[in-house]
Amino acid sequence: MKVLVINSSPHMEKGNTARVLNPFVEGMQEAGADVEIIYPRKMKIMPCEGCFDCWVKTPGVCRHKDDMPAVLPKIGGADVWVLATPVYVDGMTGTMKMLLDRFIPTIQPFFELRDGHNRHPRREGMKQGGKIVLVSTCGFWEMDNFDALVVHVKAICRNANREFAGALLRPHAGSLDALVKAGFAVDVIEAAKSAGKQLVATGKIAPETLTTVSRQLLPMEMYMNAANRGFQQMLDAREAK
Repeated sequence: MKVLVINSSPHMEKGNTARVLNPFVEGMQEAGADVEIIYPRKMKIMPCEGCFDCWVKTPGVCRHKDDMPAVLPKIGGADVWVLATPVYVDGMTGTMKMLLDRFIPTIQPFFELRDGHNRHPRREGMKQGGKIVLVSTCGFWEMDNFDALVVHVKAICRNANREFAGALLRPHAGSLDALVKAGFAVDVIEAAKSAGKQLVATGKIAPETLTTVSRQLLPMEMYMNAANRGFQQMLDAREAK
């Protein structure tokens, strides 16, 4: 199984998203998957201009001269796409959306009916089918802050003709690292790793595993108070300079 992980966190391998993503990747690798991680922040990616040159003027080739030509074959050859992003304004990061917008050269301009809905067929050489997994973290306490993002990713799955294979969602993620170091949230990390193994072994992730990844770490009021104290300390330190 070939897996392409797109980690669009601006903090890349050191952010809250990576704290959930890394054990998930480790689990996939231990189960035998070939995993590659890319970081949009390290790349030059221009925004899609909606010119349709890649459809009718230079089919399959975008007019922009940037790093996307190296990404598209990876997209086309991966059995699984892992979209890893923190929640930004109720959705994915801008860098993730910009990269996904640039997938347009991988599809043809023609319409086809798929499950009774207009879709675009993939170009030759692009893997048909496959799976998409979402990995996301959020600073807010409640799980419903992921709702819009999950709906968006499921829509991407339908357009890409890929199966939505699950979402590893971690609310109030700012508390995860400290609690893991204190030994109070090790099960969350273990569940993320188990999710990776399950995906490779069975093509699915058990609902109870995803529930553990998302489980409450702290009562809401305790989390809010701790976060507010931390931000106030930062402001106080700034004023003291």
